Amino acid sequence: MQETRSLRDYLALSGKGMMMGAADAVPGVSGGTIAFMTGIYEELIYSLKQFGPAALVMLFRQGPVAVWKHVNGTFLFTLLAGILISLLTISRVVLYWLAEYPELLWSFFFGLILASVWSVCRHIEHWDRNTYTSFFVGTIVAYLVTSITPTSIEATPLFVFLSGMVAICAMILPGISGSFILLLLGMYTPILMAIKNVELVTLGLFAGGCAIGLLSFSRVLSWMFSSFKTATLSLLGGFMLGSLNKVWPWKYTTAYSIDRHGKEVPLVQENISPLSFESLTGQPAFLLYAVGLMLLGAAMVILIERMGRRSGV
Repeated sequence: MQETRSLRDYLALSGKGMMMGAADAVPGVSGGTIAFMTGIYEELIYSLKQFGPAALVMLFRQGPVAVWKHVNGTFLFTLLAGILISLLTISRVVLYWLAEYPELLWSFFFGLILASVWSVCRHIEHWDRNTYTSFFVGTIVAYLVTSITPTSIEATPLFVFLSGMVAICAMILPGISGSFILLLLGMYTPILMAIKNVELVTLGLFAGGCAIGLLSFSRVLSWMFSSFKTATLSLLGGFMLGSLNKVWPWKYTTAYSIDRHGKEVPLVQENISPLSFESLTGQPAFLLYAVGLMLLGAAMVILIERMGRRSGV
């Protein structure tokens, strides 16, 4: 599944990594969704699956160069570099918009994910009862997950490690946000603070959990794609559709929690109509701008997909 790429292709690939990093920073949007809509999802899962006992044996017998080729190292390194650059730069802009103009940001992501549902489903050549069932199950599961009320648990070393395992699995699943899973577990703020304060012990435990979860779950996904590709695609499409519950732009907060700085943070939110939003909150709904950003998000999916097919990246 490894592909031959030019320098231009790798620059485009790093750009896709930056988009994934920006998406993963927001609770509600999955980097896996970005990977799927840009056409690199299956190669990503396949490359991650290559890490295992065979790669370790190859390292001792044939050396690091053979292992690098075996795991599609240049592809993974380029993608990871884009993600890290994004987390350090673009994600700050995304988080600023999330704090200052959440309705507009969520509108953009709503359009993006809605169009991504179409993008996934159009790859399914034949719809039958099993396909519809997988799509329905994926929709219900994602909707229920995004409806769960976040909790608060002490950030012990073991729980930080386990949170990394669970969150990374969600991050590579289109439609289920790893950041939102961290929010549900009460670990979103502690991990962001650990990144901001460069807490190496916490970050090391979290990264270790991510590595174990990623290497294990990628094998499951790779097997699903090779054995049940149509059902897997419909399941992922359902995940995306169900996740729209989380990214609906207009929400009314019914309960708050207090963070470590004594600031109120929304804990429980209900989806409401734009008109109800204005009457309940006294804030503008930015309806015309929101619709425009939804259309922009949908157009970007179509454009990126066409560019991906054209370049083969």
